[in-house]
Amino acid sequence: MAWQFGRATVAALQVGGYGGAVRCPFCSADDDKVVDSRPADDGAAVRRRRECLVCNRRFTTYERVDELPFTVVKRAGVREPFDPEKVRSGVERAVAGSAIEPAAVDELVAEVEERLRSIGPEVTSEQVGRAVLEGLRRLDPVSYLRFASVYKGFEDLGDFEREVTELQKQTEPKRRQ
Repeated sequence: MAWQFGRATVAALQVGGYGGAVRCPFCSADDDKVVDSRPADDGAAVRRRRECLVCNRRFTTYERVDELPFTVVKRAGVREPFDPEKVRSGVERAVAGSAIEPAAVDELVAEVEERLRSIGPEVTSEQVGRAVLEGLRRLDPVSYLRFASVYKGFEDLGDFEREVTELQKQTEPKRRQ
């Protein structure tokens, strides 16, 4: 578990319930009590107001979950940390010029990351590509085809035709308004 004092982060070991390993930023004593506790950052953190039992000064800590390292294994076997910005840039290129809102792209990137994290701490680049393709298929068929043409390495018109045929089998027809 990690606590943040402004910009500095202090790690503490949790033993049973409350670990008590937070040091007062004023006197460095590790004897404090929690005065107030509430959610922060839309539930991504817990804000705790603490009072040092030695100097009686108050300070605030924020508890956040440390994300586990998440690795992508490339086709050549090279491992690198997952970078959601790479996914975002690929999706943004695929949706360029369409009416897809930036918020929809953000949602898709978060969806892909969440889905991949549920697989485990290590995923293949193929799993990343398939997750993006599935998200784009639901979002916009044209963007899906643009991404698929690069990801799958389309070489001729026949590749596009096969993919369009496959897409039509799995996509509901658009309803006219």
